[in-house]
Amino acid sequence: MNTTPAAMTGPRITAMTAGHAAQVLAIYRFGIDEGQATFETTAPTWEQFAAAKLPAHRHVAVDQDVATDVGQNGSTDGGRVLGWVAAVAVSDRCAYAGVVEHSVYVHPAARGRGVGSALLAALIASTEAAGIWTIQAGVFPENTASLALHARAGFRVIGTRERIGRHHGLWRDVVLIERRSPAIS
Repeated sequence: MNTTPAAMTGPRITAMTAGHAAQVLAIYRFGIDEGQATFETTAPTWEQFAAAKLPAHRHVAVDQDVATDVGQNGSTDGGRVLGWVAAVAVSDRCAYAGVVEHSVYVHPAARGRGVGSALLAALIASTEAAGIWTIQAGVFPENTASLALHARAGFRVIGTRERIGRHHGLWRDVVLIERRSPAIS
């Protein structure tokens, strides 16, 4: 076990479970309320969220420096959830079996600490292990922090889908990004 100070202060990435539900949905609500992360206007229930996301590609970043008791802050995993990443299949057609769309959310107080990068690394590892060759997402162009995070993780801009949907009564553009796995041929 690595017990260096650097290892102790970074987030621990683990599989998302129902024990993380309250914190995951709270972080999702922060993103919804900020207005630059999603077209959604309300967070789903945990049951709806869990049913929509691929179980093998749901991860949370847990703060190793903040121990919590079981049940405190809605977590049973021994720490505060700093962020999460999850993926959905883009289609049930066999030609798209290796393509997923993902979302990544980081608690406002945890931004700028490498949480998003660690979550994307975990997602890339789990999808490549499953033979998935493309991870994609749609990001509002105003969400420059997310676009920069994804560029650092090897995502490229495919293009901008103009006026793709309404958000609070206004048309919004979405930048389509993807990462093609160099490990899957």
